[in-house]
Amino acid sequence: MGTPFVAILMGSDSDLPVMEAVWQVLKKFDIAYEVRITSAHRTPEDTKSFVTDADSRGCVAFVAGAGMAAHLAGAVAASTLKPVIGVPIDSGPLQGFDALLSTVQMPGGIPVASVAIGKAGAKNAGYLAAQIIGVSDSDVRQKLIDERAVNAQAIRDKNDALNFS
Repeated sequence: MGTPFVAILMGSDSDLPVMEAVWQVLKKFDIAYEVRITSAHRTPEDTKSFVTDADSRGCVAFVAGAGMAAHLAGAVAASTLKPVIGVPIDSGPLQGFDALLSTVQMPGGIPVASVAIGKAGAKNAGYLAAQIIGVSDSDVRQKLIDERAVNAQAIRDKNDALNFS
């Protein structure tokens, strides 16, 4: 087994501007990742093959982003026991609400963690994947702790500067 990594899948190249937020977070924590464009509907065999292969090579978690029908995260979850995080993409006439419902409406026994619609959700998917890795990787865990401390201090500094008292 190689270096632990996060697999990032998206249904179309039009999802790249949203899903880029996932690997930007992972880069910040020095977490390896792989990115693939694959579709639950147009390339189901390729999707399953990639998931099975990634699983065998040390993938720790999968992040799957898709819009509209958004079955990609479910298709990934059906092929692995590793955590799957679904990112509903804000596309189509319903601006991602349909993708959100498709992502969260999984049958019992095949879980998919779901994050917010769009880029904020993609960013949180990166953080959630980092937290999953941080359970067993103390370096990643410490980086997450340090970032939260910096963010908390920034809020305190703002309050001090505004002097609400």
